[in-house]
Amino acid sequence: MGSGDRRGPKIECVGVSLVLGANLVLKNINLTVEAGTIHSIIGPNGGGKSSFVKTLLGRMRHTGTIALHWADADRTIGYVPQIISVDKSLPLSVRDFMTLCVQDRPAVFGMKKRLSASVAAALSDVKMADKQTMAFADLSGGERQRVMFAQALVPAPRLLILDEPASSVDRAGTAIIAGMVTTLAERGTTIVWVHHDFSLVRELATTVSCINQGMVFSGSPAEVMDEKHLFEIFSDAGGA
Repeated sequence: MGSGDRRGPKIECVGVSLVLGANLVLKNINLTVEAGTIHSIIGPNGGGKSSFVKTLLGRMRHTGTIALHWADADRTIGYVPQIISVDKSLPLSVRDFMTLCVQDRPAVFGMKKRLSASVAAALSDVKMADKQTMAFADLSGGERQRVMFAQALVPAPRLLILDEPASSVDRAGTAIIAGMVTTLAERGTTIVWVHHDFSLVRELATTVSCINQGMVFSGSPAEVMDEKHLFEIFSDAGGA
C-alpha cells in the first residue's frame, strides 16, 4: 500500500446499532478496517448497507462507538453516494457542478484558481474532461456517477467512502472507477466501498463484510465469500 505517512485512518466500530423510528436498522456491528486498505461492504437490499455508510459519515445518530484513528492532521474525507436525481431544467454545467462541490462559494463567482488544476485532473482521471461545459442534467446516469466520483477526489481524500457508485455505470465506467480505487489504495487511502459485484470485490478488496442488519461475516474475500454461503444469504433476502 501507500507510504505510512500518507495513510488514511484505521476505522474501529464497536457495538454500533441504529434505530430509525420503530425499526432496528443496524444491530451490534463490530468492525475494524485497517489503514490504507480497501474494505467492501456487501449484503441484501434493505440490509442496512447505506445506513451503515451514513453512520460512518456521522449522519445517523447511533449507539456504540466509531473511532477513526488518523495518522496526522489531514483528515480529508471523500464520499460518493448512489445515483442522484437531477432536475433537467437546472442550468448547471459539469464544471459548475464540480465548483459547487469543491469550494465554499457560489459557482457564479467561478472556481478558485488553486482548485482549477485539481478539478481538471480529477475529471481527466474519470475520462470526463471533454464534457466540462456539458449540462450536468444531460449526462447519462453512468456519466453523472463518474463526475460524482471526480468530486470526491478534490481535495485528495485520506478516507474515501463509496456507496455503490458503479450501480448505474457501464463496463468501461466500472473499469475506470475500479482503477482509481486501486490507485488511491496504493497511495495509502483507506477505502470503504459498498458493492454488489462479487467478482470485483474478490479482485480488489483487502477485506469484506456482509451486513444484514447485523454482521453476517467479515474477513478476507478468499476466507468468507463462499458461494454456497452467499447464495443462502441473498436468496433468503430476495436478491442482492
